[in-house]
This record gives sequence, structure tokens and C-alpha cells, in this order.
Amino acid sequence: MSEFAGLGADLGMSTGMIPITAPPETPKLPPREWVKANLFSSPFNSVLTVVASIIILAITRGLMSFIFNPQRQWDATATNLRLLMTQAYPEEQYLRIWIATAVVFTLTGLSLAVWRAGSAVPLSDVGRRLLTFGGTIALLVLLAPFSVRATIIWLVVAVAVAGGGEALRRLVDDERTMSTLGILLIGLSGLVGSLWVIPYGNHTFQLHRTPRVLAEPGTVALTTKLPWTVMLLVAVAAYFLGIFIRERLPTNAPRITLLLLWLLMPPTLLYLVLRDPSFDMGHVLGTDIPIFLVYAVLGGALLNWLARPSTGEIGRIVAALVLVAAFAAFLTPMRMIVRLDMLVLAAFALAAPTFSGGPRARKNYVIGWLGFLGIMSWLVTAINTPSTVKVPGQFFIGGLSLTLIVAVFTIVISFPLGLALALARTSNMPIFRLLATWFIEFVRGVPMITILIFFSIMVPLFLPPGMHLGEVAAVIIGYSLFSAAYLAENVRGGLQSVTRGQHEAAEAVGMTTSQKTVFIVLPQALRISIPPLVGHCIGVFKETSLLAIIGLFDVLFIARSVMPNQTEFMGSTKENVLFVSLIYWIFCYQMSKASQRLERRTGLGER
Repeated sequence: MSEFAGLGADLGMSTGMIPITAPPETPKLPPREWVKANLFSSPFNSVLTVVASIIILAITRGLMSFIFNPQRQWDATATNLRLLMTQAYPEEQYLRIWIATAVVFTLTGLSLAVWRAGSAVPLSDVGRRLLTFGGTIALLVLLAPFSVRATIIWLVVAVAVAGGGEALRRLVDDERTMSTLGILLIGLSGLVGSLWVIPYGNHTFQLHRTPRVLAEPGTVALTTKLPWTVMLLVAVAAYFLGIFIRERLPTNAPRITLLLLWLLMPPTLLYLVLRDPSFDMGHVLGTDIPIFLVYAVLGGALLNWLARPSTGEIGRIVAALVLVAAFAAFLTPMRMIVRLDMLVLAAFALAAPTFSGGPRARKNYVIGWLGFLGIMSWLVTAINTPSTVKVPGQFFIGGLSLTLIVAVFTIVISFPLGLALALARTSNMPIFRLLATWFIEFVRGVPMITILIFFSIMVPLFLPPGMHLGEVAAVIIGYSLFSAAYLAENVRGGLQSVTRGQHEAAEAVGMTTSQKTVFIVLPQALRISIPPLVGHCIGVFKETSLLAIIGLFDVLFIARSVMPNQTEFMGSTKENVLFVSLIYWIFCYQMSKASQRLERRTGLGER
């Protein structure tokens, strides 16, 4: 943008026109002037501010009185955290949970470094935020029904925080800055360090003939504070490793690698780490690997031919025939891996003309096919292999873990499917347009609960012999189809906003329809569709609470129905639901903030 502005300025100087300049920055007002300008600018605004403040204070006081009421059974959430997080996963196998968490923290640290996340914040702004935070703490303490001793302690803490913020605001130069990641690290370090110092207590819930809570004074259990300390150290080490990689490799290579790792992470952790499948190496060597090699050789040769620019219309006909053969094979009773490989090969065959080119382009395309084929073959083998981790009950995992698994897999699956439906509905080919329109309108006209019940109960009854579909997998498929229908309409709105001139410009340089769509139209449409797409993802995450209707133990179902029926915590529904609501809010708020950062990075909404 600055380059175009500079070019405009040069043209203005040479032609006598008014040069193009960037809009002036809005000056930051001091706190007192900001309050006067925004809250008390007129008598009417002053009255509204006072009335709104009274209402907010009354609501806050009521909420604080509810939270700190001695009758509240907050021990129910403290002692049932494992139940809320993983439900039926055995305690002796929790090392696998921590390994999976370490993998997530490692990828997070690497991603923050490679993508240069974070920004420089003036220390004076940090001081202002600490001042506001200290004042907020003091106000909440005065509103909460604390004892005199607790009120004095918390007021001292609030004054210390506010005093430190005021010192930073007044004494530190405005030019001195601090990274937002550094601020985050200090906050997390303080939180993790408090687990070793502050006597939160060690509470455990033992379910015997007479359930009871065992409370021990002191800090939290070593099995809690030690793993979280290790996780923090892992994230910090991964961040510095990412900086090392970023400075020594080209920009695109680590970013593409990390994107692939993030996509592979959920199924890998779920089906390899958490399940620990017991592979039958005889079956793998005698069946799975030969099938992979056949598809790798024959499919690679076919895709290399289809990706030649000289193939032309004959290649498109062959790709269509491969698609028909794939659908026929899927309806034929044979191994599931053979059916899936045919479908994936058909998809790669149809997309081959879009990524056609010289020998290097064809080589990269075949390598992509081999990589995807290998990953999918391994996942199918892992899914169909019995797990060595035995869990009580029908479901492998529950609680917040189940909520995250269903939400992540649904978003990952529904996004490309929604893109395909949106493109099909805006296509000039009547058959694709009619099929996509029928699917979208049908799915949107059916309640989500109906789809979940249908896929969890009815679909397994119609599967061919030898094909098994777990209930969680069936729910994910149904939820993904439901989500894709709504996501397709969000993307279609973005596609319609792309002007006709963009299409004509792409056609003028000789792009095919597929190339025009992939490289010109879709990037602009997705940029415009960021707000509704992120809102849709937030809705997908929250609507996982409907899993309780079909008997899956998600985190809300455990908090609402399981924990209040424990003998020790009878009637603790309000406390548990409020705690789970806080968890939902944290995840949704982070998605919203990520959306705002992405909008600012892409310049969405700028004039």
C-alpha cells in the first residue's frame, strides 16, 4: 500500500496534481480527556453514562455475591477437573495426554516465531493497562462479600498493581517498548509459578461406596504443577527454535511445513498417541503397504500425464472416467482403503489441469499425491486397529477433549467441502449448480438435532458388510455436512462481491477457469468472508453442546448432569455450568481476537 502511495506522490509532483498522502493518525487522548469526550460530552450522554454505570455495578455486585457466596460448591469443579477434561480416559495413561499437550505447545511456539506473531507495545501503554487492571480489581473487591482480612489483602494487591502501572506510565519513556509475547510470557510464568507457592490446596474426589473429597493443605498436587511447568518450558524452547529456523531458512518453507503439521496434528494425536493402536505388522506388510505402492505407482503415472499442458481435453475426459470409477468402487464391497484411495485419486485427477505445467510442477504435484496418499493410508490403518488404551464405557474420550475433537474435525472437514459447494452453486454447469443448491437448501431446512440422530443411529444400519463407523465419527461426518451447507453460503456471498473486472482481467492473461478461481477469485472472496467465517466457526464450537442429546459426554453434559448427581456435590449445577461457560467464552474470545488480527493484517475494512 505504501508503494502505491509513493507512486501517487511522485506522479502528483510531476504533473502538478495534489499528491496522495496517508491519512493522519488519530491522536491518543489522556484518560481524563477521553472520558470527557466519550462519556460526558453532553448532558444526555452524562445521564446515560451514570444510568449505565449504576446498572453495570448492580449486575457486577450480584454476580460477585453469587460467586463468593459460602453456599457455592466450587469444590465440585476443582475436584472433577479430570472428569471435565477427559471423562473416561484412564488415569494411569495420562502421560499420553501430556505428550499430546506438549506437541500442541511445541507447534504453537514454533508458529509464533515463524509467523512473527506479537507486536511492540509502549511501556507507557502497559502502565495504563496495569493502572486500569488495578482499579478494576479494587472495584471488584469492594463489591464482593469478602471478609475484612481478605478485602485488605486484595486491596493491597490492587494498589500495588495500579501503582506499578502509574510508575511505568509516568517514569518510562514513550519510545521504550515491550513485545506482547513478552507480556504474555510474564503472565503465564506468574500463573504457573503461583502453583508452586500459593496454597491452593490439593483436592481429590474418590468414588467408592461412600464418595468423599480428600482435601490436603498446601499447594496443588505435583502431578499438576510439574507438567504445566514443563509445558511452559517446552513452549518457550519451541519459540526460540522457531526463531533459529526463521533466520536460516526461506520464509515459505517453514510456514508450509507448520501448516501441514497443524493439519496432521489432530488425527495423529487422536489415533496414534491417545489410542496407542496395536498394529498387526503382518497385515500391514502383506496388505496395506502393497495397496499403497500400487496406487502410488499407477496414480503417480496417471497424474503426471494429466498434469501435462499438452494433454488437453482428453485428460479431462479421463479424469471424469476416473471419478465415475471411484464412485462405482465405493459402492462395491471391498476394503475401505481401496475405496478411499480411488476417491482421492479422482479428486487429484480432476484438479490436475489447474496445477499443470513443466516438469518441476508435475513433479511437485505427484509428490503431493504421494504424501497425501501415505498419510491417509496410515490414518485408515490406525483407525481400524484396536486400541491398547482401555476405557470404561462405549466412548473413547469425553469432556472438553471430545468437544475440541468434534469442533476441530468439523471445521477442518467442512471448510473445503463448503468451498466446493459454494463454487458449485455459482458454477455455469447446470448439473453441479442444481446438486449444490439442492444439498444446501435441504440441509439448511433440517434441524441439526435431526441430522445428528440420523447419522449416529440410522447411517450405521445402511453401511455395507465389513464397514464399521463409530458414533463419534458418524457425528463428525453429519455435523460437517450440516456446517458445510451454512459455510457455503458465507463463501458464496464473498464470491458474488468479486467484481466482473477481476474475472475479465484473469481471462485476459490466459488463465483457465480453474486457475482464475484458485488464484484470483477465491483469495479475494475468502478475505471478504473472514467475519462470517469466523462467526460460523465460533457457532460450530458452541453447538457441540448438542452432542448430549445423542448420549455423548461432552463437557457441558458432564457439568450439568453428571457432577450434580455425585453424592458429595448434590445440586451443584449452577457452579459447574458457570465454570463451563467461562471455558466456552475463553475459546470463543480467542477466535474473535484472531479474526480481528487477521482482518487488520489483510486490510479488511480499511478505506
